[in-house]
Amino acid sequence: MFAELLRRMTAPAPDRMPDADARLALGALLVRLARADGDYSPTEQARIEAILSARYAVPDAAALRQQCEALEVEAPDTVRFTRAIKDAVDYDDRLGVISAMWQIVLADGSRDAAEDSIMRMVAPMLGVTDQDSNAARRRIEGAH
Repeated sequence: MFAELLRRMTAPAPDRMPDADARLALGALLVRLARADGDYSPTEQARIEAILSARYAVPDAAALRQQCEALEVEAPDTVRFTRAIKDAVDYDDRLGVISAMWQIVLADGSRDAAEDSIMRMVAPMLGVTDQDSNAARRRIEGAH
């Protein structure tokens, strides 16, 4: 279903993604993070929907989340997938994704080692500095 999108993302020199593709890719990364601890809870699903709705003003965030779930299953390993996003999405969008990812990590009230591991790996691969990632985490923690 997503073969063409994945082919374009993993090309040697990917073009910037159209908005519809970017939101699918970024949403799929959120799903991957939420699934990392083996407990893809309704709370995390609702948080993903809220993030997608707020970021992209979509009328049916549940349907978009379901598409992101399907893409996540088909997407390559996290390293290649994240690097593809980095090459195809602007920095401000990637920084927004890090903020959204911290919302997912903190959605259930606890930080899981698998989720922390993904955050430590993904932020630099997205080209987001540790300082920017930590600032985003502190903002999210302050909002809870």
